[in-house]
Amino acid sequence: MKVFIQNEAGSFDKNFYDEKTLMFAGTARVSRAYPLPYGFILNTTGDDGLNVDCFVLTKTSLHTGQIVECDPVGLMEQLEDGKEDHNVLAVLRGEEEQLDSRAKQELVEFVSHVFDHVAGKTILAGNFYGRESAIDYVRQHKDPGRTAAGASV
Repeated sequence: MKVFIQNEAGSFDKNFYDEKTLMFAGTARVSRAYPLPYGFILNTTGDDGLNVDCFVLTKTSLHTGQIVECDPVGLMEQLEDGKEDHNVLAVLRGEEEQLDSRAKQELVEFVSHVFDHVAGKTILAGNFYGRESAIDYVRQHKDPGRTAAGASV
């Protein structure tokens, strides 16, 4: 699957894009630095009307605006303001990063506090699921007439 990198690991900047055209729409500061590269899966639409969100488990430096080939390895449940907004967890194609307890803890800490500066905003992390759940989630959210992000998931 192809993932568009929206925000770089270590950055306090959240970049906004029209996720269908990839046109840059602005930047805002967040309360926590992104622990991993974060973006969205091309040719998908989540329940919130935006592309399916994705964290890339890698030590490789990825930059905003890059499109990278990834393989799903997990799914993290998330509710944002009471609405489903799950995150696919992926690795760069050919890499073998692990979704271990440390990575899970970092992700829960991040999503729980990234919008502390926004009054009334609530984000709750839920359960983590494996590769098959992530693949199913991407398939369920692929755009009609398209393979999920040009991938064989």
